[in-house]
Amino acid sequence: MVLNLTVLPGDGIGPEVTDQAVQVLKAVVAKFGHQLQLETKLIGGAALEAANDPLPADTIQSCLASKAVLLGAVGSPKFDKNPGDLRPEAGLLRIRRELGAYANLRPAVFFPALEDCSPLRAEIVRGTDIMIVRELLGGAYFGQPRSIEEKDGERVAVNTMRYAEHEVERIARVAFNLAMKRKKKVLSVDKANVLECSRLWRDVVTQIAKDYPEVKLGHQYVDSAAMLLVQRPADFDVVLTENMFGDILSDQAGGVVGSLGLLASASIGGPVGLYEPVHGSAPDIAGKGIANPLGAILSAAMLLRHSFHLEKEAGSIENAVSAVLLQGARTADLAGKTHASISTAEMGRKVVQAVENFS
Repeated sequence: MVLNLTVLPGDGIGPEVTDQAVQVLKAVVAKFGHQLQLETKLIGGAALEAANDPLPADTIQSCLASKAVLLGAVGSPKFDKNPGDLRPEAGLLRIRRELGAYANLRPAVFFPALEDCSPLRAEIVRGTDIMIVRELLGGAYFGQPRSIEEKDGERVAVNTMRYAEHEVERIARVAFNLAMKRKKKVLSVDKANVLECSRLWRDVVTQIAKDYPEVKLGHQYVDSAAMLLVQRPADFDVVLTENMFGDILSDQAGGVVGSLGLLASASIGGPVGLYEPVHGSAPDIAGKGIANPLGAILSAAMLLRHSFHLEKEAGSIENAVSAVLLQGARTADLAGKTHASISTAEMGRKVVQAVENFS
């Protein structure tokens, strides 16, 4: 198979971790007899510096011509005072919309080798395997109107949370279909006690659940869900929620399993999937060679699974990551007081070697 990808290294640690993910992909295609075609383009702050546009037209064209997109990260404090449409994050929101990627899958899996990395006791976090299904193109991040205006001598900010029935239905079906392949449990997270959007959300999800009688559906307010995620993380299976709540809860899940640097994501639903680590651009450590590349590498595994349906190849990456962690390999975020830390590139090399030894 020819794997036709666009790579968007982005900002901060994005280029560093993305390079390691690409090296792992090269090892996988060599081992399994595929071919890799890569096109590298700009997004975010890097694109602003080069073209004064966080998502240039040629980047969009390349992404739409690919089967999948591998993204590093966007964001840089040097653009914090730019208007909204000229901030790096505007490029990220636009590429999601251009690709029609309405479903964001964010797994949070606890690796047994990392029991000492979680802030929770081992007996609480052990067995955690959560799939957060986050709606990605609606809610307050995209709703109109939005503004900051002067009124009565002070600034007033407005954001609009908005959802239509079909938007809730399509993301709910993604969650239920995933649950059918897992433990057959969906927890829908909302704030239906105070938000009309959440009342609609809960009603639509309840209706869709009737098409999946084998799946057990539960509902939880987001504040309560956040508490339970810390108290009983291993009880969760598929978590279905809207854009902003999913953004927050998935970062919390990263802390539960040991590090945000471990979290991968897949943004799917349109003709081209978008794959990126959850951790962001981390400008404070950019260029130091200490960033954890495993989130990007595991995103590459999701890319193989969801865009190319290469399950064994995806599994080879996930098994390789588990193997190197069992061997004691740790980047700075995982090292703690008991392990020596290795560089971004060294972690990548170890995963490549483990892929090459996969059988």
